[in-house]
Amino acid sequence: MKLKTFIETLEEIAPSELAEEWDNTGLLIEPFKSRDIKKVLLTIDLTEAVAREAIRLRADAIVSYHPLFFGGLTALTKTAPQTRAAMRLIEKGIAVYSPHTALDAAPGGVNDWLADALGDGDLYCAEFSSARIVELAKPVKLPTLTARLKQKLHLKTVKAATANDKPVKTIAVCAGAGVEALSETKADCWLTGEMKHHDVLAAKENGINVILCGHTETERGYLKILRRRLRNDSDGKLNVLISKADTAPLKAV
Repeated sequence: MKLKTFIETLEEIAPSELAEEWDNTGLLIEPFKSRDIKKVLLTIDLTEAVAREAIRLRADAIVSYHPLFFGGLTALTKTAPQTRAAMRLIEKGIAVYSPHTALDAAPGGVNDWLADALGDGDLYCAEFSSARIVELAKPVKLPTLTARLKQKLHLKTVKAATANDKPVKTIAVCAGAGVEALSETKADCWLTGEMKHHDVLAAKENGINVILCGHTETERGYLKILRRRLRNDSDGKLNVLISKADTAPLKAV
């Protein structure tokens, strides 16, 4: 399909108007010469290793969940890994698109997927943010929630701050570093990837439990969902692959 059609397909899944104002979503590298989009590589982070992988696989486009550029870019030099990756992709005419917070907020997107791990109940969109509120049909203790998340995200451990021993009824959910979105919500528990030390302390002092599962760990599993949706929405015209070079930068040791 043409690049324009490919972008339209992506924006049906993650409408651009849902992205946060501070974010850098959309088409970040447009090939100088027009090309049909047939092979697409999905990644959470667009590292130089992922760029090399895309070139080796002869990909036509990369969908990078996190934007390649986050403001402040003033030069393209071969000494910086970020710009080096961009230069390689520009040289090969490979398009790069980032959905990021638009995909978080979209129906059936990352936050809905993450919320689905918590158990039976009602799901609501939080006001003024991309966060989701889960109201469990049956309140549970915090260890039960952490066990469900470890199973869903295939994690051996998560981090939890226990504010009290009461059963949890409502959980506010935002993937990645979601404290700004969560701070607008009222819930018994906050679920996100990472938070600053003092934000965790403040939440706990205010009677809010906190579960932290790791930044990319709250996002990475969604790539399989995105692959399926792109394949289906393109009527099988796209060969969609998930990067093998893309891995979480932090490991438990």
